[in-house]
Amino acid sequence: MVNRSFAQHRIPSTSRFLLRKSSRFALTLCLIFIFASSIFVFLFCTRNILEDEQKPLFSKPEKFQSKSELKSVDHLWNAPSSYGFHPCVKPTSRYEAAQTSDHYITVRSNGGLNQMRAGISDMVAVAHILNGTLVIPQLDKRSFWHDTSAFSDIFDENHFIKTLQNDVKIVKELPKELEFIPHARKHFTSWSGFGYYEEIRRLWKDYQVIHVAKSDSRLANNDLPLDIQRLRCRAMYEALHFAPPIENFGKTLVERLRLRGGRYIALHLRYEKDMLSFTGCTYGLTRLEAEELKIMREKTPHWKIKNINSTEQRIEGLCPLTPKEVGIFLQALGYLPSTLIYIAAGEIYGGDTRLSELSSRFPNIVTKETLATEEELKPFTNHASQSAALDYIISIESDVFIPTYSGNMARAVEGHRRYLGHRKTITPERKGLVELFDKLEKGQLTEGSSLSDHVLRMHKNRQGGPRRRRGPQAGIKGRARFRTEESFYENPYPECICKSKQ
Repeated sequence: MVNRSFAQHRIPSTSRFLLRKSSRFALTLCLIFIFASSIFVFLFCTRNILEDEQKPLFSKPEKFQSKSELKSVDHLWNAPSSYGFHPCVKPTSRYEAAQTSDHYITVRSNGGLNQMRAGISDMVAVAHILNGTLVIPQLDKRSFWHDTSAFSDIFDENHFIKTLQNDVKIVKELPKELEFIPHARKHFTSWSGFGYYEEIRRLWKDYQVIHVAKSDSRLANNDLPLDIQRLRCRAMYEALHFAPPIENFGKTLVERLRLRGGRYIALHLRYEKDMLSFTGCTYGLTRLEAEELKIMREKTPHWKIKNINSTEQRIEGLCPLTPKEVGIFLQALGYLPSTLIYIAAGEIYGGDTRLSELSSRFPNIVTKETLATEEELKPFTNHASQSAALDYIISIESDVFIPTYSGNMARAVEGHRRYLGHRKTITPERKGLVELFDKLEKGQLTEGSSLSDHVLRMHKNRQGGPRRRRGPQAGIKGRARFRTEESFYENPYPECICKSKQ
């Protein structure tokens, strides 16, 4: 029964062959489909991997990827083009090297740190013209700062002597045998030319020692022989290095600033009590504060002008910018609130209360006191010139230098930064800014793009780029014209800055 049943259900041989053939065909199609699908999946995944490799591991937000925005940020920090200009202070072929001399020049420098630096550099050139041996100058210990520092406390004395050995003979002290002989005591005329000092040479017939009572502004800014101008630059920028303890600590503070934010602005905020009193600027102060400054001015003998109209001073752009005005100015230029700002100045009049008018807009503000410990700053206590030297180093090394008033330090730092390759220095056009600030106060202008456009246009060519030194103001005659000239050390072009021939 079983066999019969099986026989009835047996499949013919032809049918078995067809079934086997169709199964092989289906299997082949299935394998082809699987293989094709695998290739498609592989290509798709490879494409995604390649796309991922092209993306940065930590991509920045899209808003920072815009080329125009990146360019705008760079514009705030990048130095202006130097157009191939570079320092050139080597003597010409006509230069006469230093000669041995038994005539001596002693100097009493006057003023603050940078006033003394300029005066000492001038005296180096004067000693060369007079063919006299320069005794290391005595520094000012009697002025407003009452700093007891000697030359070697602030400057690298040995470097100064060695660097200038081919220009002028320099000794540390006047020979003992010459201390008590009659000296010619001279107040050299301010802004004097080469011919004036050639006449001074006649004093050597009667005296072996000439004592110079004041050193500042004793040489003209212009119309001096090229080699004399270049000697002034060698003295100022190559010879007058700060003493190693100051130089090293200054560099340490710069490194700490770099660690805090990378790039920083050195803001020379001239809002100290003596500066406001001297200029007679009382805008934004209380009546008591204004009276205090007036009394200080009246009690300072060497400040000749006593009665000053504060309003007129400000309108003419002769006042330092206030902390509040600086904040508005920096914001209008485009700097972000997170910008790191180093305050290169003494004690701000009004203290933290007045400084808050700036820090409310730019809270990332630092000073020597916040960068260094009390123990580190102890050697500089009661030594204003040494402390100012630290500010000078930090200002020279900054990405951007902004002075709020054109004093001695502002001029010295600007000139040095030009000499080093036209590092970015923004000099506020104070007279124009006051007009804008007054419009803001009256509601005729609002902060934002409109103010920013005005400020940027006003300072387009005030970034520290190469230009010739400005001469005297038109219409001013006589010796008064010298006061209106741009200082030689503020802009030593063209004598000490040359353009490459390439």
